[in-house]
Amino acid sequence: MIVALDTQLTVGSATGIGAYQRDLARALRERGVDVRELCAPGLDPWRFDRRVLWDQALLPWRAARSGATLLHASSGTMPFVRTMPTVVTVHDLAWHRVQRHTRAYARGYFGALHARAYAHAAAIVADSHFTANEYRALIDETATIDVIHPGVDDRFARIERRPDDAPFALVTGTVESRKNLLVLVEALASLPELRLISAGPFTPYADAVRARARELHVADRLELRGYVSRPELDALHARATCALIPSRYEGFGYALAEAMCAGIPALAARSSSLVEVANEAVPLIDPDDVHGWTDALRTLLANRDARERDAAALRATSVQRFAWAPAAEAMTHVYERASAR
Repeated sequence: MIVALDTQLTVGSATGIGAYQRDLARALRERGVDVRELCAPGLDPWRFDRRVLWDQALLPWRAARSGATLLHASSGTMPFVRTMPTVVTVHDLAWHRVQRHTRAYARGYFGALHARAYAHAAAIVADSHFTANEYRALIDETATIDVIHPGVDDRFARIERRPDDAPFALVTGTVESRKNLLVLVEALASLPELRLISAGPFTPYADAVRARARELHVADRLELRGYVSRPELDALHARATCALIPSRYEGFGYALAEAMCAGIPALAARSSSLVEVANEAVPLIDPDDVHGWTDALRTLLANRDARERDAAALRATSVQRFAWAPAAEAMTHVYERASAR
């Protein structure tokens, strides 16, 4: 069995799915799987026309020429015309739930068209039970779906915690509406001792965040750094007082899993897959409850040492829970079944 793995979202500013592709490729090789990584470094994966060109023309063409016997469409999209059995990872159903503000052609491609295409996959993998349930609710209630939690890069387990004396909260991920950064800006107004640092690519939503921070006179305590390098991200995880994940919708919730593996005290939204990832070990707050976030942060800041100890105790079990080895093992079983079909 030779697996052609779509790694196009590792190109440029790789976010959650790019990390998934990069780390899955490594974990599969460690299990002895023959993986052929497919990407086009000169093609911007964040431009819609380039993404369609990759998904529907270049990816199947390169897969056919790679010598592979199976294609893993790991970006959440897949070729409509296939030349070999194709496994698809459905990371989330955000295009069906929370992307109504986007352009109609993008919603049509990533939403309705792919909902029909998934029916032709040899196997469907979801990152969480939440996403699997979303798929059955929105696309096919009878679908067979393999739930495989992604692993977390083991570098997070090696981060040495050294929190700054001056407290700051870390938020990682794309600055977009569903990530809900505005609720933290609102809370910041009542927490004069706290700074907020966001690390992740911008969308137009970032302008709304900056504007609200100016209105609340907290702009001097809000830092939107944009996309940062891995060493800089690791340093922020080492120094942060806490990690905050206020998202309204997540297919898996990498930011929370990474914080747990890095031993950072965390607060997360009571929403989507974050409930599953938190597993009752991380305090959850309703996504849009400003007072709830304010009170939870005030309590955390008043008990920093105790919360740091709690996070350190949770770290070992989190690293084991989000290891890549069992995820890669489960994925190979999916490949074997799909190849047999």
